[in-house]
Amino acid sequence: MSHANTVRACIGLGGNLGDVPAAIAKALDALNLLPGSRVIRRSRLYRTPAWGLTAQPDFINAAALLETSLPADELLAALLAIEREHGRDRAAATPRWGPRTLDLDLLLYGEATLASEGLHVPHPRLHERAFVLVPLAEIAPDAQVPGRGRAADLLAKVDAVGIDALE
Repeated sequence: MSHANTVRACIGLGGNLGDVPAAIAKALDALNLLPGSRVIRRSRLYRTPAWGLTAQPDFINAAALLETSLPADELLAALLAIEREHGRDRAAATPRWGPRTLDLDLLLYGEATLASEGLHVPHPRLHERAFVLVPLAEIAPDAQVPGRGRAADLLAKVDAVGIDALE
């Protein structure tokens, strides 16, 4: 699929409710079924401490490198649809950083910087979050986070204590 009109997007995957490893595996399958898209690399699964709202179960997180011809807004819409299929409810009543069955985040879209209603790339605070940087640096250590630097270099600057590979 390496065509001039494709881009490599980095996707963060995670959750802490239900069978998260199965949900992540199904989400990876769904990403492969998106038009003009294929997963070219995926990280191991990592158990990570809850962040933000800490009184909840640990999360399981991963990252995937997706080659896609979908525009960023269409890719984001597809990610949200996959979340909904797995029972994710992003309703306003749901606490921010609260428990979830599946969370899919568009972390990077090539080296683009995008900001519009509901779409922010690179993902906000990506550079500060070890639970995102650990799996991302595993599959794409040289990925450039616009305005911040390489994923591997950013990981070296954050505290990754408590993040353990599961596989």
